[in-house]
Amino acid sequence: MRNRSSFLMLLALAGAAFAQQRVLVEAESFPQLGGWVVDQQFMDQMGSPFLLAHGNGAPVADASTEVLLPQAGAYRVWVRTRDWVAKWKVGSAPGKFQILLNGVALKATFGTEGDAWHWQDGGTIPGVAGKTRLALHDLTGFDGRCDAILFSSDLKWTPPEGEGLAPLRRALLGTPARPEDAGAFDLVVVGGGMAGASAAVASARVGLKVAFIHDRPVLGGNSSSEIRVYPGGRTNLGLYPALGAVEHELDPGSTPDLDKGEESRNARDARFYADEKKLYVVESEKNIRLFLNTHASRVEKSGSRITAVIARDIRTGKDLRFAAPLFADCTGDGTIGFLAGADYRVGREGKDETGEELAPEKGDKMVMGASFMWYAEDSPAPVAFPDVPWALEFNDRTAQYAVKGDWDWETGMHQDQILEAEAIRDHAYRAIYGNWAFLKNHSQNRQQYERLKLSWVAYVAGKRESRRLLGDVILKQQDLQNRTEFPDGSAMTTWGIDLHYPMPKNSQDFPLGAFRSIYKSNKHDPYPIPYRCFYSRNIENLFMAGRNVSVTHVMLGTVRVQRTTAMMGEVVGLAAAVARQFDTTPRGVYERHLPALQALMRKGVGKLDTLSLAAQLPAGFSTTGDRGAAGATANWKPTIASRAPVRIWFQLLPAPEGDRAATIEILHNGFQAVRRVNLAEGEARWLDLGVFQFSGNPIDCVRLVQHTPGALLKAGAVKFEMLRGDGVTVRTTLLVEAK
Repeated sequence: MRNRSSFLMLLALAGAAFAQQRVLVEAESFPQLGGWVVDQQFMDQMGSPFLLAHGNGAPVADASTEVLLPQAGAYRVWVRTRDWVAKWKVGSAPGKFQILLNGVALKATFGTEGDAWHWQDGGTIPGVAGKTRLALHDLTGFDGRCDAILFSSDLKWTPPEGEGLAPLRRALLGTPARPEDAGAFDLVVVGGGMAGASAAVASARVGLKVAFIHDRPVLGGNSSSEIRVYPGGRTNLGLYPALGAVEHELDPGSTPDLDKGEESRNARDARFYADEKKLYVVESEKNIRLFLNTHASRVEKSGSRITAVIARDIRTGKDLRFAAPLFADCTGDGTIGFLAGADYRVGREGKDETGEELAPEKGDKMVMGASFMWYAEDSPAPVAFPDVPWALEFNDRTAQYAVKGDWDWETGMHQDQILEAEAIRDHAYRAIYGNWAFLKNHSQNRQQYERLKLSWVAYVAGKRESRRLLGDVILKQQDLQNRTEFPDGSAMTTWGIDLHYPMPKNSQDFPLGAFRSIYKSNKHDPYPIPYRCFYSRNIENLFMAGRNVSVTHVMLGTVRVQRTTAMMGEVVGLAAAVARQFDTTPRGVYERHLPALQALMRKGVGKLDTLSLAAQLPAGFSTTGDRGAAGATANWKPTIASRAPVRIWFQLLPAPEGDRAATIEILHNGFQAVRRVNLAEGEARWLDLGVFQFSGNPIDCVRLVQHTPGALLKAGAVKFEMLRGDGVTVRTTLLVEAK
């Protein structure tokens, strides 16, 4: 009955659109984004991705497209937007923007009315049939947001919200009723953080055909350049030391300040998080089909099994159907499990339930929060920052005297990290921008901040906790403390039991919403996590890896860091191969084929050949492979005997016949960084590859790798600048020239 009603609604909308011309433009589909960014984080709550003018207080460049109006005449313009601070009743809207049609602004200013997402009336225009240039013009740089623009020749018609919105979109956009078949797969992995990437790579290397779905343009999740949390935890130890080798390939690697503590490696320049390296490793696997910017929103089921995941291309709106016998939920939020009806838990268990020493007396819904990190940088001249009357108010006592916001700028511990995610992010903005405006403009030592610029503020949430899917084992604190020996122990957890709480002083200063946190951590010896924590207890073909696995809130404190979650993903990828080999379920792997999984975990699937080859290369310049063949390399190995921060310069010598798909690999301190380089176009120049921590052993080198058969791998010189302790001053330079 419901399907019939939806069909009739679509017919009615289509008929109305035919009689009265309506044109819908989704903002995320704009071909020129300018300085706006696509934000998909809340589309399950508000219905769609949208464009965000995230300029840290400086208006961003226009986003633009062309719209075809089918007939001349008057049109009313509607813009779906919101005033994101309206719920706090602060009077001033920070996210203001204009709509430009052929360069002329509509009279209305958008983003100024109402807390909820809604259609704001933009007035009428004298439309001319044909192409019209449409642009979003940001006025503030403070996170204006636009979901869609709608033109209607029926001047009295108002577009719907609620249940009528999705049918309206489908009717006006001509979205097919059925999703397109994405292909045949053995395993569908949803979620592109370190856990998902490791699961996809591991399963592909043991022969499975993998669909790898991620709703962002870059891989890495919390360890990506969008969030900038450096991976924590240790790998390659315990019962199965081969586990972690895949993570090692994806890991950003060592940096010159590796020994200065975890905090120094968060919230830094984007290049420190190696987005390109993760993409390179995944795309190198022929058995993986990668779907970036693709959001999973529905599942199909048969009984207690998932039969397919339906996911939408965020930019085009096209739906794809991913069918497979096995699925891995690596979303963090447990999205696939939730949609499938998997058992899950949110919040803290009480001592009365679990008996855990670190649990509260009674259970509650409190979770560890989401971090939105930020940093400021020195500028040669004074940099202004506007006052922000809509933000949190600070004074010299409550201000946070900081030039960087690290993990402890954490919000939403007493809120729903999924349903209230946009409000949690917006509260973090009010804290960050309000504090910075006070430091710059009103603090008693504001001269110290005069030449500092707010360079980066995260707009993607760095979440720690939301849903935890329940498996056949729910790991508790006593298991770790008592060293419970599970027969299916697998990846090792090494991080302390690191639990976060609101900072007491910050909570006292801001009783309606703390934004700073503290942690309490109990150290422990490495401990193997049971494999049975990595599959659902009631959805029979669902694996999970990441912060959504089957543990208590207390135990999430130790297993949630990225190197540990990556090893979970590796175990899941290997277990999926065993399940396919024996045509069984994730539970069946434990009950009947655990030795087969253990054999794969002992062997591992990491690629160590690159490091082994590097150790065998002679010092100086050398080549490997046949000239002109894919896989041929040019190698520069310096003689640097001590650990040192090293800046590397690559002499780029483009030639028309050069390899357009070549990669430069920097092997440093046991890690590998990857950068793509076009050897066919551009001017000859020295290319700054960055600063790396060298180890003083024979695996440190730079390799240029050919990927296109028959192309030219033209090699110049490589300069290695050994730096002093400040990371800037050059102590000495070593030049290794090609021969």
